Amino acid sequence: MFERKPTTLSSKDAAMQLLSRRDHGEYELYQKLALKGYPEDEIDLAVNYCLDNHYLNDLRYAKSQIRQHVYKGHGERRIRQELSQKRVSEAVIACALQQEPQDWFERAKSAAEKKFKGHKANDQKEYAKQVRFLQYRGYSFDQIHYALSSEDPE
Repeated sequence: MFERKPTTLSSKDAAMQLLSRRDHGEYELYQKLALKGYPEDEIDLAVNYCLDNHYLNDLRYAKSQIRQHVYKGHGERRIRQELSQKRVSEAVIACALQQEPQDWFERAKSAAEKKFKGHKANDQKEYAKQVRFLQYRGYSFDQIHYALSSEDPE
């Protein structure tokens, strides 16, 4: 095993350094500081300092994550799951999704078109594969049905 080097930055400076690179959720920042070896009381002080000065904001973080996941072609269910795993509250997730509106049906359709290049499934096995792909991406059955059965405007 390796020994962790003593930290040279204060927990507040380390938190600021992490937040200068990208937004973090409150829990995520707490975890990263803990991994760096800071004591719990110092982490609490640093996180509270960041919250008080609006450097740390779970809503802003959630909206950022939503934009990133939408860019990757993920659906609402997957986004909700990822944010829940990062311990963002359901109320914040709902608010962020409301502030970053998406047409999930069209997103599912474009994800299917991108992956399958407009080819319709020839048999049940191929159709099931397409459904599983879109489920993994986080789309609902209604959205998947829309994406795979919509008529091409040709």
